[in-house]
Amino acid sequence: GAAGITFGGGAFAQSPSDMKAQIETLQQQLQILKERLDKQEAQQAQQAQQAAQAPARGPAAAASGGTGRAFLERKEGEGVTFFTRGGEVSIYGNLDLSLDSTTKGISGMTAPQPGFAVPGDGVLTPFGNGGWMSAISSNMSYVGVRGFQTLGNLPMDFVYQLETQIDVSATSGTGFTNSNQSNQVKGGLTSRNSFIGLASPTWGAVKIGKTDAPYKTSTARMNPFVGMLGDYSVIMGNTGGDNRVEFGTRLDHTLWYESPKWNGINFNALVSPGQNRGLDSSNVAAGESDCAGGNVPGSGALPGACNDGSYGTAYSGSLSYTNGPLYITGAYELHRLVNRTSDLGAGPGTFDPRDIADEDAKKIGLQYSFPTKTTVSFIWEDMKRKIDPALALQNERSRSGYWLAVSQAITSKDSLHFGWAHANNTPGDPGQHNTNA
Repeated sequence: GAAGITFGGGAFAQSPSDMKAQIETLQQQLQILKERLDKQEAQQAQQAQQAAQAPARGPAAAASGGTGRAFLERKEGEGVTFFTRGGEVSIYGNLDLSLDSTTKGISGMTAPQPGFAVPGDGVLTPFGNGGWMSAISSNMSYVGVRGFQTLGNLPMDFVYQLETQIDVSATSGTGFTNSNQSNQVKGGLTSRNSFIGLASPTWGAVKIGKTDAPYKTSTARMNPFVGMLGDYSVIMGNTGGDNRVEFGTRLDHTLWYESPKWNGINFNALVSPGQNRGLDSSNVAAGESDCAGGNVPGSGALPGACNDGSYGTAYSGSLSYTNGPLYITGAYELHRLVNRTSDLGAGPGTFDPRDIADEDAKKIGLQYSFPTKTTVSFIWEDMKRKIDPALALQNERSRSGYWLAVSQAITSKDSLHFGWAHANNTPGDPGQHNTNA
């Protein structure tokens, strides 16, 4: 605010009564000025008190103060973040390509085939190239946009994220191999974790969209080979080994809650409605392009139905505790009414309603970082297919497993990692679906 007083007069003598009137006018103007200044100071004090008592906003609101920032002004720091009107938007990504050489380790192996007409010594060798093969891989390459917007005086922010896989070394398209056929275009827009939601540092966040399930994220920090050939998902969370990791995956059409840390403890909970009109989970879920769990109807299954691992509603949750170098977590996930009737093969009378059953998984993870910059991680996991004992021969989905990882930081930029995974025996025969007897 501003105030002013103007003085004026002529070069002639004034009577005492005129001088008295001017003094009274001056006193009135000074009083008005004092009242304005007092009012302005009171308003400033009130605004400062309200700012101090206001609940915490989004991460950028605290940084920018919500004032003095031009629209799309670049935020200081290493990331690519811009201020919006009442929020922030960030562009992020990861480009990772590799030259690989891998082997199945079965080149030259033979197997006796009684009664099978094979020239020579009567043995059969595997078809195709079972030895070393060179390849170029896009690995885990992606790009995304995330941000938040404040909501006036509400103690929460609107948050969002849109993320897409980038097939750098290959052409994006639907998946089609001799073991997996999919209508999903993973290089399409928002093919990876994408959502909108409400978030607060006080009570946490509620989000809706698609995301890696809490069962997966709870131990992600224990997987130093994520996105690489040594990724622990070749065994951990993987009940079938058929290009689909049932309990370590991204779930579509989901609603979930993420808690803040309370004395080092936080938990996450998620539900993914089945959206399936088939009582046996044999339909493609409403709004989706693939069967739940992967593949289109008829891929690895009997024609025209989702009967090779399609499930109904999925539930996932985790509870974690962090205290300095110590991290402990436990997680659980349940898939309702998993349809695996194709395990019995095609043909009349092969459908068995007992082959539709719940599947669940639970695990405990422990990680500790020593002063020597050595980090040790251990996971125990147990997965179950709750099937009729009479069908135990085909139940290769029930088993336990272990993961051990040791990571050593050598410099600020270099580290060395060792990982070991082991799958225990299953009651069923994993190969019985693909071989005779």
